[in-house]
Amino acid sequence: MNFAPTDEQKMVREMVRKFSEENIKPVAAEHDRTHRHPQELCRKLGEMGIMGVAVPTEYGGAGMDNVTYVMALIEISKACASVGVITSVNNSLYGYPINEFGTDEQKRRYLAPVAGGKVEGCYGLTESSAGSDAAAVKCKAELRGDKYIVNGVKTFITNGNVADYCVLAATTDASVGYKAIINLIVDLKNTPGFHVGKVEEKLGILASGTAELVFEDAEVPAENLLGKPGQGFRQMLSGLDAGRIGIGAQACGIGRAALEDALAYAKERVQFGKPISAFQAIQFKLADMATELDAAELMLLRAAWLEDNHLDFEKEAAMAKYYASDVAMKAAIEGVQIFGGYGYIKEYPAERHMRDAKICQIYEGTNEIQRIVVSRKLLGMR
Repeated sequence: MNFAPTDEQKMVREMVRKFSEENIKPVAAEHDRTHRHPQELCRKLGEMGIMGVAVPTEYGGAGMDNVTYVMALIEISKACASVGVITSVNNSLYGYPINEFGTDEQKRRYLAPVAGGKVEGCYGLTESSAGSDAAAVKCKAELRGDKYIVNGVKTFITNGNVADYCVLAATTDASVGYKAIINLIVDLKNTPGFHVGKVEEKLGILASGTAELVFEDAEVPAENLLGKPGQGFRQMLSGLDAGRIGIGAQACGIGRAALEDALAYAKERVQFGKPISAFQAIQFKLADMATELDAAELMLLRAAWLEDNHLDFEKEAAMAKYYASDVAMKAAIEGVQIFGGYGYIKEYPAERHMRDAKICQIYEGTNEIQRIVVSRKLLGMR
């Protein structure tokens, strides 16, 4: 077993680390304060190939692997969790299903602009009554001639207020359950009957928009169906597996930021005549943070490697997502504790890391759902 990254992976990680340190980190606090979508940064990351890392070059991506994607996303999220989740959605929740199940025409028209970083994409799954129970979607898509007529409201959609395109989960017959779920590619800027609803006020990831998508007799060309009728639920689950690797990487980046900031502060903060890093209580916190974050990163890289090698990665993605997000939350809380009172004020980044980390335990399937996924795989249950 070779734990050494390839020369290309090392080059990309260093390139993204340098870009993130010089361009993303300096404006992260300001974007958090203003809730401003970091469009310029997204365009630059797209030019670097980071908005479609594993997408083939002919469809606008970088043509690299998912291990590289994890490495890059950790570095981005370490600088700013909001830019991290925007990058994750473009690559995973939006990009993955089109790359895996789309036609050549769909990829060229709807994947290439997002993978190339020209615009944002989003995935319309969650509804007020369909969160953890993803099969309970009520958004209706009725085929009439050469169009689907879509009615319903999607909630908590990352990038929803800024995206040009959406992969939309809908049902052709809610009484049939998951077998009637389909995925449609929607051109949000050119779809009659669609509008953006409420944009949420959140605890964290404040530079990343989270919005309602409202469809009222919205017209979507039938040719925008991903795959065939009846395949939507399986596509959804596969896309969520890929997305969980991305959110785990985002969480790991947040945790590493919390660790690095706490470590630097502990070396500088003097109490009782010495730096607080000299006290075992602080040393043990730092040691636990570093150990757990290293373990989380290894789990993420394993899941990404399995995906790259076309092996089943459902269990490993769920494990990595919930472990990385739990570890990130713990690291962020300990970071605030090490900063003490300064950790609770906005002048320092510790409180932002704590606010940003929490969502990683919730979206892409709560960590309770991840444990269900893992246990079912262990027990051989469907």
